[in-house]
Amino acid sequence: MKDFFITINDIFLKMTWLESAVQYILREWFQIDESTMLFSSLSFFIYDVIKIFLLLSILIYISSYIQSYFTPERTRKILSKIKGVKANIVGALLGTLTPFCSCSSIPIFIGFTKAGLPVGVTFSFLISSPLVDLASVILLASIFNWTIALAYVVVGIIIAVIGGTLISIFKMDKYVEEFVTKNKESIDIENPELTKKERRLYAFDQVKEIIHRVWIYIFIGVGIGAIIHGYIPEEIISKVLGQENPFSVFIATIIGIPMYADIFGTLPIAEALVLKGVGIGTVLAFMMAVTALSLPSLILLKKVVKFKLLLTFVGIVTAGIIITGYLFNIFEYIFI
Repeated sequence: MKDFFITINDIFLKMTWLESAVQYILREWFQIDESTMLFSSLSFFIYDVIKIFLLLSILIYISSYIQSYFTPERTRKILSKIKGVKANIVGALLGTLTPFCSCSSIPIFIGFTKAGLPVGVTFSFLISSPLVDLASVILLASIFNWTIALAYVVVGIIIAVIGGTLISIFKMDKYVEEFVTKNKESIDIENPELTKKERRLYAFDQVKEIIHRVWIYIFIGVGIGAIIHGYIPEEIISKVLGQENPFSVFIATIIGIPMYADIFGTLPIAEALVLKGVGIGTVLAFMMAVTALSLPSLILLKKVVKFKLLLTFVGIVTAGIIITGYLFNIFEYIFI
């Protein structure tokens, strides 16, 4: 049974047949020597671009169809009926159903806050929304394995819940800009039920919209990954981000924050780093920093919250990412 599952995973997620086909075409049709760095980089680039776009289109469609049942209005109504840590947990879980990047999540955050939801709960949503979604789980499994993918989801939700809960405990509501809180909107908005056809159209539109929004980051991410995979010596990467460097997780987190990309754009870079021997925890820390703490999203967030709340948010999430990275590296060192 296990072998059957692995085979299905290799065929439909890892698409090992596609990798073999790409390498065959480069080797036999274009006569590129497979021992060269050019062959290694090109095969990585072509294989990853095709695989990511294929999986992404299918997964966005599925996740968007599911997400059509959780419109912002309905989500606000659900969250308004739950209090305390339970609300943070539900907010984080609902965030996983939304295929938004960190910048796209901020208007939803504003809407939730205007609706009168506690700031801590809305921050749980804000953290988990770009960090974890259904499509990223499958893509992570296609590159690594299901254990890593599911662990990433659990950790992302835990960071979101703890982050939002701490912001509630610290009573940070007063540090939201006044224009966000002074005109609270009603949360009793009822959306008409969509038909199955309308949900399918919505999901298809989401595929077009999200692909249009992220394609450039995918190409950039795969391009960087291809360069790392084919041209940068393993010794250099290991020296900076390898397990033997005690500051590797911290460095990966700091490198990730100024970047801006969806998780789909960071996955090829993560894959290339893992192939070069970088620890799983270091790679996950980099991915989390890019998706949850990108500089453009922090600039946008500064428009709606005061500096003390922004600093608290960054501090909590950064600490969570770094701790997570080191724990994963320790686990990998001991058990793998």
